[in-house]
Amino acid sequence: QAQLVESGGGLVQAGGSLRLSCSASGLNLGTWNMGWFRQAPGQEREFVAGISYEGARTYYQDSVKGRFFISRDTKTVFLQMNALKPEDSAVYYCNYVWGPTLRTPHSSWGQGTQVTVSS
Repeated sequence: QAQLVESGGGLVQAGGSLRLSCSASGLNLGTWNMGWFRQAPGQEREFVAGISYEGARTYYQDSVKGRFFISRDTKTVFLQMNALKPEDSAVYYCNYVWGPTLRTPHSSWGQGTQVTVSS
């Protein structure tokens, strides 16, 4: 499994949007189930969203349903984040995932990308 690199984070006001990207130096991710996770200061890393290798199945943490949308092409996995809230502030990571609801990571973590939502 190639090392993943996240990008697209930043500072945004509450109610705003950001789109995160995850890639592996242009390598093909099309055979892997992928997921997004986040970790806020002092908290454990948590699952946010997962997508199957062909894009047919998606899963979300309850708190982001209807606001966040995971998508992909063969080389990049995206997380569109809308209606952002201050509690969404965290470092966001992507990873290869497995399990019936695609929320179990199974590779090392990258640097992540910081998302900060101001109130």
